[in-house]
Amino acid sequence: MRIGIVCPYSFDVPGGVQFHVRDLAEALIARGHEVSVLAPADDETPIAPYMTAAGRAVPVRYNGAVARLTFGPVTAARVRRWLAAGEFDVLHLHEPVTPSLGMLALWIADGPIVATFHTALLRSRPLQLAYPLVRQSLEKIGARIAVSEDARRTLVEHLGGDAVVIPNGVYVDTFAEAKPDDRWVGTAEAPTVAFLGRLDEARKGLAVLLSAVPEILRRRPGTRFLVAGRGETGPDDVRALIGDEAARAVEFLGEITDEEKAQLLSSVDVYCAPQTGGESFGIVLVEAMSAGAAVVASDLGAFRRVLAEGEAGVLFRTGDSQDLARTMVRVLGDEDERRGLVARAAEAVRRYDWSSVTHEVLTVYEMVVEGRDTPVVEDPSSRRGARMLERRRARGESR
Repeated sequence: MRIGIVCPYSFDVPGGVQFHVRDLAEALIARGHEVSVLAPADDETPIAPYMTAAGRAVPVRYNGAVARLTFGPVTAARVRRWLAAGEFDVLHLHEPVTPSLGMLALWIADGPIVATFHTALLRSRPLQLAYPLVRQSLEKIGARIAVSEDARRTLVEHLGGDAVVIPNGVYVDTFAEAKPDDRWVGTAEAPTVAFLGRLDEARKGLAVLLSAVPEILRRRPGTRFLVAGRGETGPDDVRALIGDEAARAVEFLGEITDEEKAQLLSSVDVYCAPQTGGESFGIVLVEAMSAGAAVVASDLGAFRRVLAEGEAGVLFRTGDSQDLARTMVRVLGDEDERRGLVARAAEAVRRYDWSSVTHEVLTVYEMVVEGRDTPVVEDPSSRRGARMLERRRARGESR
């Protein structure tokens, strides 16, 4: 099968959706399919051979985070060329209502189309604004996928229709077989706790974890907190928040590679996910579970579902640093509980292995393609719609 995948977010600064697209493409290629991915990226950005760069993206505050998106007539022309060259049996769009490549491809293309929705927000003004622009085009989508029940609910409430839930995938064995790094391995006297995420993005919850550090140290002296990720937050900020003594227990690792991430998660006693909202799934929880770390996470709906309502990980009240401290102290002090969590998590994560997820996605592709003899082509009406949008943008009527 010839498969075209469109990623809305830039690979210049990759995140969860980009990694999902990359891993899906590679899982499909491993099964013998021909795959091409179109994604925003500068011409100098290193990308995989199966990817096509759609040009430079600009940072835009979108759905509580900063996303790097690309749009406009030049980008639309690149989409048209990519579609014409690809002659795809099926086109798979990610976040087609985000004002970036997915939305452009939805306007431009016609044929067997699948769309995956990642966003999970109770109220999403960007989705409400985007809906009038894509309302008619949404009818082109032959099948919709949501990465979680939370993402499905957001789709139903904001855009109507429904979707099959197929979770994000993880190469479980890659994390399960990762070798611990001595620098990060904890001991009974000095257990280690890891955090991974964008340090300056408030909803990732680093401040919630840091605020819990003094109480954790009071009751579990010697605990080390390993913080990995991109952002300007650093030791000076931690000292200002929790004081010099507690700050010495916090180690900033900076941005780490995929291999280092697997090693870190296989080394630590506990992985902490203190996010405060806006999470549709929680892929890093599955990675930590696969690597053998006990997980302590905020009780967001998406996290509760990944952690089987607390059977495969421990939940604390979202945003409550005191409750996080109490929970963390209990988990760090109970080795039997940690072993039980790890054992139950090792069974639960198999649901998310790419071997299972890829099969489910292919089943959706086959359903959409069935009975169609022609590949994905350009929609003849798309140029008129693009010109109308550009005129509205020029008048300041749409953003």
